Amino acid sequence: MASSESEKLENKHSENQSSQNPSSPNQSGESPDSKESCEGKKSLDNNEPNFLGLLKRRILGATTYSWQGLKACFKHEEAFRIEVLFAVFLLPLALLIAASAVELVLLIGSVVFVLIVELLNSAVEAVVDRIGHEHHELAGRAKDLGSAAVMLAMWLFITTWLLICFDWG
Repeated sequence: MASSESEKLENKHSENQSSQNPSSPNQSGESPDSKESCEGKKSLDNNEPNFLGLLKRRILGATTYSWQGLKACFKHEEAFRIEVLFAVFLLPLALLIAASAVELVLLIGSVVFVLIVELLNSAVEAVVDRIGHEHHELAGRAKDLGSAAVMLAMWLFITTWLLICFDWG
């Protein structure tokens, strides 16, 4: 019974896709508004993709989802809030400490790297929690691996700042 239900869902999904996309190829493999050009190549009548519009739409969508992710992590993850607080303090400090552009990039990069790894760790934890809250060996391992990644990022951050601040080079 489960397989017949999944087949029904797949059929319904494919019907929705074909009804939502009128320019999808028909049974002969041609789209309805295509025509043969004199060189034998198919071209679309006034349906050329607007590259700049597509690029703008993709960038706007990606930026919107990224801000939603940052806000969600800030709202739900205490560790991320603490790391952002440190970043607000340390990033301007990096401008004062750095003696060169390379040092500045290393100082800022190590702080941002911790934030990136914390975002990824939070994503892993959210997915594991979504699947179920009962204890499972693989779920625990996934969370431990994410935590280990954050710890390594912190070690890199601390090492970078100590080496540059105390000029051990």
